[in-house]
Amino acid sequence: MQFNKKKFLFVIVSLVLVVALSLLNYKTGASLVYLNASSRKLPIYSVDRNDDKISISFDCAYGADYTVELLDVLDKYNVKWTFFAVEFWVKKYTELVVEIINRGHEIGTHSKTHPNMSKLNKTQIKEELESSINAITALTNGAITLFRPPYGDYDNEVIEVAESLNLYTIQWDVDSLDWKNLSASEIASRVINKTKSGSIILCHNNGLHTAKALPTILATLQEKGYEFVPISELIYKQNYTIDSFGVQHEKG
Repeated sequence: MQFNKKKFLFVIVSLVLVVALSLLNYKTGASLVYLNASSRKLPIYSVDRNDDKISISFDCAYGADYTVELLDVLDKYNVKWTFFAVEFWVKKYTELVVEIINRGHEIGTHSKTHPNMSKLNKTQIKEELESSINAITALTNGAITLFRPPYGDYDNEVIEVAESLNLYTIQWDVDSLDWKNLSASEIASRVINKTKSGSIILCHNNGLHTAKALPTILATLQEKGYEFVPISELIYKQNYTIDSFGVQHEKG
C-alpha cells in the first residue's frame, strides 16, 4: 500500500483539533452540543455558586408515613427545605401541608395529577399548573414560584407555560435514589459524595429509608461547611442564563 502523505497529515490535524476542542470543553465546562441546542429550553438543575449554599427538596405525591419524622430531623439540624406537592396530595394531607408551612418550609407545585407533562398540550399543561397552584395557595396564602415536573419530564412548551405563570422550573443534580428503596447508608453516601456548591438534592417524603438517611446527610454536609437554604433562596431570580448542563449562572 502506497503511503499518502497528504491523507496522513489530514488525519493528524483532525485528531489535534478534536483533542483541542475536548480540552476546551473540559476546562470551560462548555458543551459542544450547546451550539446546536440554543433553541432548547432547560430547567434549573443546579446553580453556579461559590458560597457553599445548597438545597434539599422532597417530592410529595404518594403517602405521608415518614413526613413528620422528616420534619423533626430538619428542625433538629435547623434546615429549611423545599417540597413539591401534587394537588391530590395537598388535598388528602391538608393538615400536614399547613404544618410544613408553619415550620418554615416552602412549597412548590408538582402538578395536579402527576402526568408526563411533555405529552400534554398547552391548555392541559396550564390546567395542571394553575389548578395545583390554586389548591396550594388556598392553604398557604403565599405566592407559588417553583415547579418540578413529574418524572423530570419536560419540553420547551412545558417550561414556556411555567414561565408564563411566573414559575421557575426546577430539576436536580443530585438524585438520592431513595425511591428505589436503597438503604439509609447508600442514600447518604450518594448524596454526600455528589453534592457541591449550588446543588439541588432530590428526595421523596415517603422514601422507605429517607428519614433514617437524613441525619447523616445533614450532619456531614454541615460539617463540610455547606449551608442548606430553600430553593427560592438558592436560585437567581433575574439576570441569569442557563447553560447546556442546566446550570444557572448569574449574568455579570
